[in-house]
Amino acid sequence: MFRTLRRALCTAAAALLLPLTGAYAAQAADAPTAAAAPGAGYWHTSGRQILDAAGQPVRIAGINWFGFETSNLVVHGLWSRDYKSMIDQVRSLGYNTLRIPYSDDIFKPGATPGGIDVSGGKNADLQGLTSLQVLDRIVAYAGQDGLKVILDRHRPDSAGQSALWYTASVPESTWIANLKSLAARYQGQDTVIGIDLHNEPHDPACWGCGDQATDWRLAAQRAGNAVLSANPDLLVFVEGVQTYNGVSGWWGGNLMGVAQYPVQLSVPGRVVYSAHDYATSVAQQSWFSDPSFPANMPGVWDKYWGYIFKQNIAPVWVGEFGTTLQSAVDQKWLAALADYLRPTSTYGADSFHWTYWSLNPNSGDTGGILKDDWTTVDTVKDGYLAGIKAPLFPGGGSGGGGGGDNGGGGGSAPACSASYTVSSDWGGGFNAEVKVANTGTVALKSWKVTWTWGGAQKISSLWNASYTQSGASVTVVNAAHNGTLAAGGAASFGFGAAPGGAATPTLTCTAA
Repeated sequence: MFRTLRRALCTAAAALLLPLTGAYAAQAADAPTAAAAPGAGYWHTSGRQILDAAGQPVRIAGINWFGFETSNLVVHGLWSRDYKSMIDQVRSLGYNTLRIPYSDDIFKPGATPGGIDVSGGKNADLQGLTSLQVLDRIVAYAGQDGLKVILDRHRPDSAGQSALWYTASVPESTWIANLKSLAARYQGQDTVIGIDLHNEPHDPACWGCGDQATDWRLAAQRAGNAVLSANPDLLVFVEGVQTYNGVSGWWGGNLMGVAQYPVQLSVPGRVVYSAHDYATSVAQQSWFSDPSFPANMPGVWDKYWGYIFKQNIAPVWVGEFGTTLQSAVDQKWLAALADYLRPTSTYGADSFHWTYWSLNPNSGDTGGILKDDWTTVDTVKDGYLAGIKAPLFPGGGSGGGGGGDNGGGGGSAPACSASYTVSSDWGGGFNAEVKVANTGTVALKSWKVTWTWGGAQKISSLWNASYTQSGASVTVVNAAHNGTLAAGGAASFGFGAAPGGAATPTLTCTAA
């Protein structure tokens, strides 16, 4: 990816987005059944598919949230936001997985995070914790919200990325010991579905050359088996290299060698291959200037990594892709890649997996889904991804407090409340999120939210629920995956509408 600017911090506004959403109803994690929502338990692979513990296909459609790999030793943005509100926002936008990069510095004794605002009640439960303890809190809350987590060994230390998986100061033995430590740390917590062994191996890293010092495929086997010795239920995510048989591509994005030299681990059904792909805002590549661009791109992706999925060899996860979207070339690239990643009937609705780079706005060569205030959503970027998002997964409990415009109390009758937050308003239109909370003492089987606009607003798109609109009156009904809410549980949906400048309507929530 040739990036060197990821750590440049933006001047972040202190605006704090109110929690937008909570979690799905709790699921029995260790005894999933065919009736459970897809995603329960630990996952495994079968051909191009990733399957949950009940054998149901799942799809990773997530986002990167970086910072643990930098000198902050913690995810970025906590100088502006509470971590729970950020995780809630990820969920409300329809991303179902967090990829969290880290460096081996977080394992050093006394490693403490920097850049966390604990004033005004923000991040109060993170005060005084080590970096690993903060990671524990983030994993736990993400799981409550129905998100999965992939941990990414991004750098050997916070100084920068490395071509090989080891350096003079961080030998292979340290890399493997820390991978095993993480695998054991989250054993039994199926929110963490796997570990990305090393970020973007590149020249002189090779694939299949047989040199123990540079053959990334052999190193991935050693590390992958070590991870599985500590936690045999995890997925092992293996990125590519830069060059194979003289053909070069993106750092970590060249998986051509898998055809001849697949990664073979001690536990079957655990390998997921990972590619990275970027646009011109990161670096120029020959295919961008091809006269047939962007029609040539599917063939490029097929050559480097897509064939693994299409030939049913293994699942493929595009662990990073992103762009500033400032050039027409980049806009065409992102549209083409989203179309390539979309499930099609050709493969029985199977599809590639992905996590976008990044949630953070302070990635110097891509920017983020959040704008520089760490709160406002870049709806243009997010819009490119709308068609390839996937259902959320069953959560482990309530993700946040209630609040709202109406709602019942206790007793045995079902009761719910709904609260409304505008995330962005550009005059011609706006985006909003609605949080639905179970305020009663019994589980909900379904919920419905209604309101009436005070103006001429009309919904153009809505996610995580279904809706009807008649004149100014709107009725929203839960989706199949988020209608059941345990007592204290919550769900959310979001929508886009126009024109902007709408007054906050009064919401009515009806539970059954």
